[in-house]
Amino acid sequence: MGALRKKLLFTGIFAGNGSRKSRKEGREVHMLKVLGAQVKEFKKASILTPIFMILEVIMETVIPLLMASIIDDGVEAGNMQHIYTVGAWMVAAAAVGLFAGMMGGKFGARASTGFARNLREAMFVNIQNYSFSNIDKFSTAGLVTRLTTDVTNLQNAYQMLLRMCMRAPASMICAMVMAFAINARLASIYLIAVIILGICLFLIMNNATKYFQQAFPKYDELNASVQENVSAIRVVKAYVREDYETDKFHKASQNIYKIFVKAEKNLSFNAPLMQFTVYGCILLISWLGAKMIVGTSMTTGELMSLLAYCMNILMSLMMLSMVFVMVTMSIASARRVAEVLNEKSDLSNPEHPVMEVSDGSIVFDHVDFAYKKDGKEPVLKDINLSIRSGETIGIIGGTGSAKTSLVNLISRLYDVTAGSIQVGGKDVRSYDMEVLRNEVAVVLQKNVLFSGSILDNLRWGDKNATEEECRRACRLACADEFIERMPDGYNTHIEQGGSNVSGGQKQRLCIARALLKKPKVLILDDSTSAVDTATDAKIRKAFAEEIPNTTKLIIAQRISSVEHADRVIVMNEGRIDAFDTPENLLKNNEIYREVYESQTQGGGDFDEKAGEE
Repeated sequence: MGALRKKLLFTGIFAGNGSRKSRKEGREVHMLKVLGAQVKEFKKASILTPIFMILEVIMETVIPLLMASIIDDGVEAGNMQHIYTVGAWMVAAAAVGLFAGMMGGKFGARASTGFARNLREAMFVNIQNYSFSNIDKFSTAGLVTRLTTDVTNLQNAYQMLLRMCMRAPASMICAMVMAFAINARLASIYLIAVIILGICLFLIMNNATKYFQQAFPKYDELNASVQENVSAIRVVKAYVREDYETDKFHKASQNIYKIFVKAEKNLSFNAPLMQFTVYGCILLISWLGAKMIVGTSMTTGELMSLLAYCMNILMSLMMLSMVFVMVTMSIASARRVAEVLNEKSDLSNPEHPVMEVSDGSIVFDHVDFAYKKDGKEPVLKDINLSIRSGETIGIIGGTGSAKTSLVNLISRLYDVTAGSIQVGGKDVRSYDMEVLRNEVAVVLQKNVLFSGSILDNLRWGDKNATEEECRRACRLACADEFIERMPDGYNTHIEQGGSNVSGGQKQRLCIARALLKKPKVLILDDSTSAVDTATDAKIRKAFAEEIPNTTKLIIAQRISSVEHADRVIVMNEGRIDAFDTPENLLKNNEIYREVYESQTQGGGDFDEKAGEE
């Protein structure tokens, strides 16, 4: 019984190993298919490159034979006509070989750079389709590394595969066949040398491979350090942390340096091993060949051809070793790139999407939500809400009460875990996502402006908006007052990230941008926190007068931002603690009353009289 159990155990282990191996192979094949699909319009160049490489190899193989003929039948026989004729053929072969090499290089470069371009575009387009949950799986630095360093590695590897990986084996095989045809005894020296050298190179490469695979995650760390430092340079300088950041960057850079030093140490044995083998073969063939020439079993021309083929064979092996290195380096990059391409958005359009949102009414029906599908504790728990179209709804709650999570579900930036959300009387999952997000405008917590003019940034809301429409949106958002003071007005250039405008100015521009969408639902996620209370009041008044039919949801920390709302949602630990008018909440809800008293008993905000931030 024990023996049987052991047998079954071992069988299971081997079966498991086999299945794991097959799964791994399946993944590798799928990865190659995903990457190969991006060759697209460069298939012709990818086919022509190896054809020209093979033509170059054929010419290189023919030239030593012609040279042997010149020596044996021309020089030694004193036949000048033969020398001229064969010499002309040598020049023609060299010219064809040169042309083939140039065309191979041209098409190889076109195919590899085109492949890299398509990879970057495919990755970027796929990233644009990611949901927030998909984006959360990758770091920003990691995505940048994949789009740059990893794709460059694949580009170089692809070019080497098309050129060297085709040229080297073809050159080696042709040279070996010709060498055996000339003299099998001497050619066997090459065969032995190739086998020994191949084993040694494999051991060297195999040892170096593990270091290359460790290098690319380190690039993520390096890019993260640079990105973080540059984006937060003002904070770094304010806290005099330049030395700390420099030290952090040095450590990340040093890690990459150490890994590549270890890898290159292994690869440094390639050259001396190659030279030793080449010189050894040349000495052996020269010595044995000289004996054969003296014994008349071999001609001088044949010996010269064999020596030429010696270099062809061994240099081809050297090329193959370099191809192996490059491919090894690129495997890790290929997996990382394929990971981005294979990632599918959690959100997708239904088969027959609804293309119109009738109004701004919102209904939450027993909604649960967790950022991870297998999350044990949901962020939102049993949310039930009914909001009429055109209402102004305030949302308050402590940090971590899931206010932002609540509004993110309305525009379907995430999908609910349980329950349903209706906008305009229909489930948000039934809408075309572009239609829904055009009708549900969100001004997020992290306000982002892009490099370009103020008008360019405003037209993110409506690309066809006239300047007058942009001005009106800015008046509603109280942004016109500071724009008109700028030297170039609405044509003022905004730096990347909006670094040349204040936090309050950035918020007002983002609100104006959202208003240009003319949405049925407008969500402000703590979007007036950086403006003074007077400006905040002006914005709310403009909303009430100018867009009365738009449903407005205002997340705020200041009670003054929500006390004039039609109703207020009080959030507490992912649940709705209360949902009522501000007046009733002040009487009946402890959380709302506590926030109100803490903010009003001190005499209000210091910036009540509007001053420019």
